[in-house]
Amino acid sequence: MKIDKHHDKFLFNYLAKDAKNASDIVEAGNGFVVPGITAANCESVDDGVKMVLDFKEITDVVSVGLGDQGNPNNWSKVLHIAARSSPGHINQPFERAAFSLGYLETLKKEQIVNALVMPTGEVGRVQLAQSHLVLKVEEFVELAVSMGIHSIKFMPLNGTVHLEELIKLTEIASKYGIKGVEPAGGITPDNIVDILEGVKHIDIEFFMPHIFGSAIDPVTGNTSVEIVQYIYQEVEKLR
Repeated sequence: MKIDKHHDKFLFNYLAKDAKNASDIVEAGNGFVVPGITAANCESVDDGVKMVLDFKEITDVVSVGLGDQGNPNNWSKVLHIAARSSPGHINQPFERAAFSLGYLETLKKEQIVNALVMPTGEVGRVQLAQSHLVLKVEEFVELAVSMGIHSIKFMPLNGTVHLEELIKLTEIASKYGIKGVEPAGGITPDNIVDILEGVKHIDIEFFMPHIFGSAIDPVTGNTSVEIVQYIYQEVEKLR
């Protein structure tokens, strides 16, 4: 992903209510922020396209997520938004990721497409989001690489409940040449450092936590500039 990374590894995906909020949080995170929208929060594809294009006046990379707790049924809406706006990064269930990547390539839209999988409660195994098939991490990552997948999204992390599973997945992804790993679900200012500490020794191109609910002001609906600044300052202390 063509964006500077904190400690040459970390990026942070926050939802932005509008272009002003996106600008504020990118600045608050010293540029190591990928602002995002979700398909679920867009009334239409047209609305999503407009938001992405507005955000791209501020930053080169915007993330378009599924929304509704990673609802795989939103995959088509995400893809159609991306096809018309080239956000730079989209979220897809694993079962739709390779198709989405190929479709965008036919349109000459070079995008990072992640593939969503779920924890199982067992280190070394993951569950596919739509079929619920359980695979060994090595088998899953080999399959993802063969399909040209760029990045793996792991959700719901539930804070640090599935941290050991995430660490194992990141190690294997790095070994096989996957570019990125993206955890989501229950990530807060209180546990983000523990999560990053768990993977900081792993040589992977990018590791991008999705920090949503815990960073959003319930009154304004904006992602809090103060929380983004706080997380940036805490990550600065990592060595």
